[in-house]
Amino acid sequence: MRLFGTNGIREIVGEKLTAPFVARVAGGITTVLAPADRIAIGWDARTSSPEIAHIVSSTLALAGHRVAELGILPTPAVQYLVPRLGVQMGIIATASHNPREFNGLKCIAADGLEVPRSVEAAIEEAAEAGTVRSVPYDAVGSVYPVSDGAQRYVDGILGQVDVEKIRRRRFTVVVDCGNGASVSTAPHLLRRLGCRVISLNGHPDGTFPGHLSEPTEANIQDLIHTVPALGADLGIVHDGDADRAVFVDRHGRFVPGEETLALLARDAVERAGGGIVVSPVSASLSLEDAVRPHGGSVVYTRVGSPAVTHEMEAQKAVFGGEENGGLIFPKFQYARDGGMSAAGLLDLLARKDLTLTEALSTVPRYALVREKVACPVASRSAVMAQVEASLTQGADRVVTLDGVKAFRGGGWILLRPSGTEPLIRIFAESKDPAQARALADEGVGAVRRALAELPASH
Repeated sequence: MRLFGTNGIREIVGEKLTAPFVARVAGGITTVLAPADRIAIGWDARTSSPEIAHIVSSTLALAGHRVAELGILPTPAVQYLVPRLGVQMGIIATASHNPREFNGLKCIAADGLEVPRSVEAAIEEAAEAGTVRSVPYDAVGSVYPVSDGAQRYVDGILGQVDVEKIRRRRFTVVVDCGNGASVSTAPHLLRRLGCRVISLNGHPDGTFPGHLSEPTEANIQDLIHTVPALGADLGIVHDGDADRAVFVDRHGRFVPGEETLALLARDAVERAGGGIVVSPVSASLSLEDAVRPHGGSVVYTRVGSPAVTHEMEAQKAVFGGEENGGLIFPKFQYARDGGMSAAGLLDLLARKDLTLTEALSTVPRYALVREKVACPVASRSAVMAQVEASLTQGADRVVTLDGVKAFRGGGWILLRPSGTEPLIRIFAESKDPAQARALADEGVGAVRRALAELPASH
């Protein structure tokens, strides 16, 4: 029974994700822990997150563990705290950017990285069998609150940047917390950096009344209009668990995540005098174009932050991240980190005395188109087999590291099944926007034809 996807467990609340389901997963977690291990658990702002966390906490306490409940915190804040609290595992009740009806769980190892796949598989096996460890009455653990997690995380970020130089710029920033986990950290962090802060959607609300939790251009129109209307220097928006940051420049231009990745990766390589940058196979070619002139090289992985962070650690990379706004600063921690991304970008602008528009003007630009087509999980293998056969015809080069990526005529197209939703994701890129759009349309058409041709049993 496969429960963990690309980045944790994510299911629809009230359907598969029920109290018994959460209890079975929590029981599975008890089987991979040593007796009396200490655990930390945090959660995002979704309607069911506190209840999910409390089920997990209680199950672990009944198995003899001491559990620190951290409250609403960004995923990277929990990852930052895990090694500093000296706990053996961190658990997060979150569904990140997924729609409001989803929730889930992520497991973090003692070093702050996502647990390896072998641990996830052991949890799945125990959950399927209904296995849970228990202890007698006199060995039951406890659940206790930890209230200073947000402060410690913000203090950690401030130690990574030139605070005084940022303060001297007196940035005006509009921050859109998206009613998610960043409400506990983002406005406070920006104020500590001397910014004039205007907040949008700054209260926790798991129904996401302001906009859906994925920070796409279509979802953040209020931010796009507010930044130039108020004469702000830039806008920042976080996804539901704040492991991503996406930016808007002073003119209201939505900055695609691949541009921010290339900008900050180039800065990291320049400052290190060269080095390796790690990114998934979905990364834009602009990343290579940005870092190579400065002695940088790019190592590609499967999609998903666990694959990227573990490879970064192995390669001793100077930077890493994904084109969706999930950036990883290894000097701080091996985690996608929206808070660190916001501070890191302000630090770059302050050091180089640039506006965001000026900084991005030197980043190579491609047209990167993203699409998605709904596809039942049970049908994904059959659909991918068919689209791979059609896309590879006439391709200059094919990469099957994750899904199928076909290069042709100066552009490329990638199709891969989502690890977090019942979707096939399509990425297409070219210097020519028309070619990128045509490649994306080809991918959408290929998936839809494959779905239409499936036998009725699918």
